[in-house]
Amino acid sequence: MKLKSMPEDFRVEELTHIKPSSGPFGLYRLDKCGLGTPEAMQAILHKWQISRKDISYGGMKDRHADTTQYLTIFRGPHSGLTDRSFQLEYLGQCPQPFHAKDIAANRFDIYLRRIATEDKEALSERCKLIQETGVANYFDDQRFGSIGYCGEIIGVPWCLGNYERTMYLAMAEPNQHDRPREKEQKEILREYWGDWIKCKAMLERSHRRSVVTYLCDHPTDFKRAVSLIRIDLRSIYIAAFQSWVWNRWLSKLIVDGTGESNVEYLSSACGPIAIPLLKPTFEIAGSSLQQLKLPLPSARQHEWPSGTFESLEQVLAPLQMDVRQMRLKYPRDTFFSRGDRAAWLMPQEMSFGWGDDSYNSGFQCLRLTFVLPRGAYATMVVRYLFNEPIQEIDDESAQESAFD
Repeated sequence: MKLKSMPEDFRVEELTHIKPSSGPFGLYRLDKCGLGTPEAMQAILHKWQISRKDISYGGMKDRHADTTQYLTIFRGPHSGLTDRSFQLEYLGQCPQPFHAKDIAANRFDIYLRRIATEDKEALSERCKLIQETGVANYFDDQRFGSIGYCGEIIGVPWCLGNYERTMYLAMAEPNQHDRPREKEQKEILREYWGDWIKCKAMLERSHRRSVVTYLCDHPTDFKRAVSLIRIDLRSIYIAAFQSWVWNRWLSKLIVDGTGESNVEYLSSACGPIAIPLLKPTFEIAGSSLQQLKLPLPSARQHEWPSGTFESLEQVLAPLQMDVRQMRLKYPRDTFFSRGDRAAWLMPQEMSFGWGDDSYNSGFQCLRLTFVLPRGAYATMVVRYLFNEPIQEIDDESAQESAFD
């Protein structure tokens, strides 16, 4: 099976109730193809000479896709902008900046190619099962692009106060998603880590080099250096850690609730994650799995569904941590999110259809359409069909050019 053979095979559109009215914020619709959200935003900032703090958007959309999303610019131009890979349409004014909470849902239109004809019947049955019972609402691997080859999660040493290790993982640890230029910059840091003057001389001009410049004058002040990493990247690192723990927690609860013999596993960046073989009617914390909501774990959370906290502590134990340590003492502008996430996901308006794969002779193409709430992953639906990881990386956690 092939997903995203071309960007047009993966179409995602933000759905929002925000309508133009009046106010100081320009509201825009961004249509892009083959370009990540951060790259598109950077191009807009550059072309219009806008400060980063004046632009606001709700979601990160994959570069390997054809996407539509919304954004606001404080006192932005009353005009659109066209570039090679995107088109920005001015819709009018609104009173508030656009944020993630303004995304009601995302609509997906996906083409899956290179499917053997003999697999068509079984996959159709899996599609019908998903329509009837849904899927576990795990964060998919796109969330964990910041985890390098060593497997360490940046948020762990950060919470434990090991700022040098935090810096190393963020700036120097190799990652399977690194492009050649990024690999070279990280290799310099690994080879000369601690010799900041030499690192500065060899690194290209970039945000990474700016952090190293500070270390030239303060060679052991890694605590302050962490705060110099771009805040959007720091937020990504903490979100990845929190999501990793949430996934492991849900997986353990599913296994404990239904038994090892009644689950199968999906491989993931979090390790194997469990999905029930039977309909998810068993109860966890007094609710059926389909009704269960789990808090995003952190020290900021004080109330937990009955009977679940011990499992969460067991998930953290191999990291030499407990829930009280899931907090950041520094810097104050980065923190763990609060809120609940549904353990189970029911795709809405789901349909599927088959056709010949026009790009791969002799194979079938499966088209899936559905709507998911904000924060849910379309690739989890695909993985439920095929029980295999999706070899793509979403821009919300990619490290490519992260320190440019």
